[in-house]
Amino acid sequence: MWPLRTAPAPGTTNEPFAGPVTSMRAVEKYYDVAAGRSYVLRRIAFDIAPGEFVTVMGPSGAGKSTLLSIMGMFDAAWSGEYRLLGNAVHLMKPRDRLALSRRHIGFVFQQYHLLDDLTVAENLDLPLSYRDVPRDERAAIVADTLDRFQIVGKKDLYPRQLSGGQQQLVGVARAVIARPALLLADEPTGNLHSSQAREIMELFAALNAAGTTIVQVTHSEDNAAFGTRVVTLRDGWIVEDKPTR
Repeated sequence: MWPLRTAPAPGTTNEPFAGPVTSMRAVEKYYDVAAGRSYVLRRIAFDIAPGEFVTVMGPSGAGKSTLLSIMGMFDAAWSGEYRLLGNAVHLMKPRDRLALSRRHIGFVFQQYHLLDDLTVAENLDLPLSYRDVPRDERAAIVADTLDRFQIVGKKDLYPRQLSGGQQQLVGVARAVIARPALLLADEPTGNLHSSQAREIMELFAALNAAGTTIVQVTHSEDNAAFGTRVVTLRDGWIVEDKPTR
C-alpha cells in the first residue's frame, strides 16, 4: 500500500523475520542510591508476537513508562537482553540503535510532541525523511495518510491551531506513516476527553486488525479492553501476563 525504498540499519537485515517482534530476557533498570540500588525494573522477560496488541498496566511507579522507553530505545541505561526483529539491541552502539528504532518503531506520546514550527503535512513527512525516502514518494505517502486519517483539511495548519484530539490524531498518523513493525503508545489518551479517547482507541484497534503490532501503556481498563493481552507490572516486576480474549 505504501511502498518504501529504504536501506537496512547498520547490523540489521531486510530479510523477513519469523520470530517475535520483540524479545526481552532479564532486563533490569536501577539507580545507585546511598543504600545500594533502587530498581525500576526487575528481571523483565517476555516476547511480543507479530500482530499482538499488548497493554502494559500497573500502579504509578511500577515501571511501565520506563519499560516502554527501553523498548523504544530512548533509554540506554539498562542491563539484560533485548531483541527487536532478531536484532540484538543490547549489543548495538547508540547510533545503530537510533537507526534501528527509526526504521522499525513508531511512538505515540501522551503530550503529542509535534514540532510547533512545522505544519501537519511537514510533521508527517519527517519520519519518511529519516528513512531517505525520495521527496516525490514522500509527498504521495503524506497525501495518502492525510486522506486515510481524514485530516486533509488540516495539512497546512500548525499544531497550535489544532485541538488536543486533533493533535493526537496527527501524532498517531506520524507514528504509523512509515509502516513500523512496532507501534508504542505511552498513555495515548491521557489528555483527551472520553469521546476523543474512544476514537483514538478505535483507530488503534483498526491499525492492529490491519496487522500493526502495538504496545500501549495505560491506566485505563477501557483502553486495555481494545487489546489482546495485558501485562501487569508492580514494583518493577511482571506479576501477571494474560490474554484479554
